[in-house]
Amino acid sequence: MTPNVTRRSVFALPLGGLLAASATGTAVAGTGRGTAAGGRPAPAGWTLVRGPGLGTRTGGVTTLAVDNTEGPYRLRSVRNGRYVSTEVNYPSPYTGLLRARSEAASGSWEKFWFDWENASESYALRSAANGRYVTVEKSWTGTDQALLRARSSGIGGWERFAVWFNDATGHYVLQARTNGLFVAMENGYTGSRQYALRARSADPDGTGQAFDILA
Repeated sequence: MTPNVTRRSVFALPLGGLLAASATGTAVAGTGRGTAAGGRPAPAGWTLVRGPGLGTRTGGVTTLAVDNTEGPYRLRSVRNGRYVSTEVNYPSPYTGLLRARSEAASGSWEKFWFDWENASESYALRSAANGRYVTVEKSWTGTDQALLRARSSGIGGWERFAVWFNDATGHYVLQARTNGLFVAMENGYTGSRQYALRARSADPDGTGQAFDILA
C-alpha cells in the first residue's frame, strides 16, 4: 500500500486524552478486549491503540482518515532513556538496524512515520532516514533472530506491529504481528548491536519493552 502521508501538528505522547476519547465515540483506542497478535490473550493492563489515533491537538484527539499515515514520531526507550535510530550507514547485513542509542533526536535517523491499516488494526513504521519500512527479521537465527531493520520498500506481515498503551505507566509497547512477540531493547548486547531492537519477548511488562512515543 502506498502511504497517503498527512502531516499534522501533534503534542508529545503518551496521550492523556487518547483513552478518554473513547468515551466521546472517537475510535482511537481499543478497550483491551479481544486477542493480541498470534492469537495470544490481550495483555493485562494494556489497551490496544486502534488508529489512526496517535496524534493529538489542543482540545482533543485528532482522528485521521482510514488507512493513513501520521508522524513523524520519535521512539524513546524507557530502559536507557535513548532514542531509537536507524543505522543507515551500517554495512550488510545490518543496514538499517534499529538501535536505541541516540541521546538527542534532532535528525531524520530518529524519526518514524506510523502507517495505520484498518483491516489488520496494526501499524507499519517507516524510517524518515531512508524511507524504508521496519521489518522483523523472523528468518534470522540465534541472537540476531527477529532484529528490527528499516529495509523494506513494501508492507507485508513482517512489517506490521500492534501498539499497546499502559494506563498505569503511560508507556507503549510494540508487538510484531509476524511472531506475536513484543519488541525489546537489547541492553546487554555489545558492539555494533548494542541497544538493538528485537521482537523476542512474550511479556510486554518491563522497561526493556517499554517506549515513549514523542512528536
